[in-house]
Amino acid sequence: MITNQESGTRIDEIAQDLFRISTPVTAIPGGFTFNQFLVQDDEPLLFHTGLRGLFPLVSEAIRSIMPLERLCHISFSHYEADECGALNDFLKAAPNASPLCGQVGAMVSIGDIADRPPRALDDGEVVSLGSHNVRWHATPHLPHGWDCGFLMEETTGTLLCGDLFTQGGAKHEPLTGNDILEPSEAFRGNMDYFSNTRNARSMIERLAASNPTTLACMHGASWQGDGAAMLRALGDCLCATYSEAA
Repeated sequence: MITNQESGTRIDEIAQDLFRISTPVTAIPGGFTFNQFLVQDDEPLLFHTGLRGLFPLVSEAIRSIMPLERLCHISFSHYEADECGALNDFLKAAPNASPLCGQVGAMVSIGDIADRPPRALDDGEVVSLGSHNVRWHATPHLPHGWDCGFLMEETTGTLLCGDLFTQGGAKHEPLTGNDILEPSEAFRGNMDYFSNTRNARSMIERLAASNPTTLACMHGASWQGDGAAMLRALGDCLCATYSEAA
């Protein structure tokens, strides 16, 4: 559903009670998308806030589904403008909400810059939203940022996988079963935004072991299928890259 005709911002349900908000931009040649994910529940959660300048568009999209004031958890993968640039705007708009992030993120960034104290999650910690549960997976430097991590929404089998599988372009289906590895690897090759962590394989395997059936990507289309196989294929590509670099 298009929620803003001028920007092209839209919101679509990609799993039960889990909505993808997407805004196409022209900041990168060929176009790009910034995506946020809303889990509607007793304690609604937003994963990624978007840039500060996107706050009016993202909040407008949320309001098409539920009152913005109901938000309880504002979460993100790591400290970066497109991940949490509008964090304090959302905290102001939702008086009962608090930041939700990993221990490292709370320690090095969010405990200082957020207008309310964060809830800092241990690796593997589960948060109940009501009908849905989310589990924090700490993935330092995968793809980048010491504080990096992802949330697995266990009820629907959706991995909120942040910058993994980033696809360029501004026109994407909300949810696809087509290959996202090849276009994301092409984008990685051009932008070189991954770190070269030696722990990539083990962290990818931990994510794969959660057996996601939906990969909710921050940039590009979300993907539905055998998420474990897709993650392990990404792990193969990363290990091949690191071997070549060595």
